[in-house]
Amino acid sequence: MLSIDPRTGGSRGPAATEATAADVDRAVRAAHATRTALADHRARAGLLRAAAASLEKDGAEIIAAADAETALGHVRLTGELARTCHQLRTFADLAESGRHLEVIIDHADPDARPAPRPDLRRCKVPLGVVAVFAASNFPLAFSVPGGDTASALAAGCPVVVKAHPDHPRTGVLCARALRTAAAQAGLPGDVTAVVHGLEAGVALVRHPLTAAVGFTGSVRGGRALFDIASARPRPIPFHGELGSLNPVVVTARAAATRAAEIGTGLAAAYTQGLGQFCVKPGLVLLPAGADGDAVVAAAVTARVPSGPLLDPRMREAFLAGTRARAALPGVEEVLAAGAADAADAPLSVRPGILSVPAGRLAVGEVHRALLDECFGPVTVLVRYGCEAERDAVLGTLTGNLTATVHFAADERDAAAADLVARLTQLAGRVVVDGWPTGVTVAPAMHHGGPYPASTSTSTSVGATATERWLRPVCYQNTPQELLPAELRDGNPLGVPRTVDGVYVLPAPC
Repeated sequence: MLSIDPRTGGSRGPAATEATAADVDRAVRAAHATRTALADHRARAGLLRAAAASLEKDGAEIIAAADAETALGHVRLTGELARTCHQLRTFADLAESGRHLEVIIDHADPDARPAPRPDLRRCKVPLGVVAVFAASNFPLAFSVPGGDTASALAAGCPVVVKAHPDHPRTGVLCARALRTAAAQAGLPGDVTAVVHGLEAGVALVRHPLTAAVGFTGSVRGGRALFDIASARPRPIPFHGELGSLNPVVVTARAAATRAAEIGTGLAAAYTQGLGQFCVKPGLVLLPAGADGDAVVAAAVTARVPSGPLLDPRMREAFLAGTRARAALPGVEEVLAAGAADAADAPLSVRPGILSVPAGRLAVGEVHRALLDECFGPVTVLVRYGCEAERDAVLGTLTGNLTATVHFAADERDAAAADLVARLTQLAGRVVVDGWPTGVTVAPAMHHGGPYPASTSTSTSVGATATERWLRPVCYQNTPQELLPAELRDGNPLGVPRTVDGVYVLPAPC
């Protein structure tokens, strides 16, 4: 596979070899064979910490390769590497603690009502080999060493990653770092593997030993793989993040009191990373009239960057998508998107802003494209004349990763609460008086949402991301010596447990 420079569209030479079906079979079978080695949760924690250290050690080389293949810049990629290593260490702490096992023990009670209770002990066990599909827009944090890989390893699942074709060299370097970490942790190198090529991805989903899939990418590609996973003789979970419009609502009072702040914030949010974030605000419901116009003026006058998108194909899709949307009846180009005039960056694009009256979206299907994600630096302003128009547009939206609302400082009444509740039905994360770009790696974070934002109700960011790769098992009247260690009375692994209804933390060492 060739490594392509997105700044010029030119080849940087071969970086990886496309995997055959036989290569995928070998990788999955080798990974499957490491499940016993991964059973020790302390060994998994050691692997994840060693992976973070290995990536940091090779950081300069990895960042240089990622920048050459994505044009995201050293500053952005340095921060992304730090986030990736933080994720790995966070999941190491989780694996070591055993919190994700959710151990519950109900001792036998012959006097229980309405019937005697047997001895019941429940915990979660790993599913098996996880197939991870790397994302184009995050060559580290959502790719070979990213959150899907980290959470699957923390759960005790070996991982085979299908590298993204936009950054094959970066994938090779990160795979090397993970294998080095496995050796340092005393684990087989095959606990992680990386394959390249479109057909390799299909073969990976179809492989009988693949137990689950994590995907971040387009609706079209994700849905095709989701359907394959569902159509297998033994269907498997497919946790896909497919696409999101991420609507923003600006109330009339917010526009009247915070116009400059909101407009400037919008400009920064929809152009961050050249609009190549899955949480880019792509649709903004803004009141018609002078107050809304002030928000628009602030967004237009803000300095927004031009630059190359991740690859020539994405650039062409962006240019075609913005042209088609701008040509729709009643759509105004407030800020014209297009090819940038930059001799030193021939594949650069200019950010754009489109505007349309809310009433246009309620008539037929002609404006349907405005409600579909357009990957890149463009956002659509929907100007509403009343709350009924605003709510009618919200009623047409499908699932999203995020939904945002901007209020005035004193809007904390029942109407505001109702609007937050309405947005809750649309998204997995609701943001108030802020912007959705940027996903904090924290225990409470949820990065997912109703379809098509996600194909499941789980998260790909935060501690509960491990839930995707685990399944619960209950043991009834099982002798101590036959139980998993985390369920035995002495709690030899020192994991937190709920025993007879009481949450019990392990005694400190």
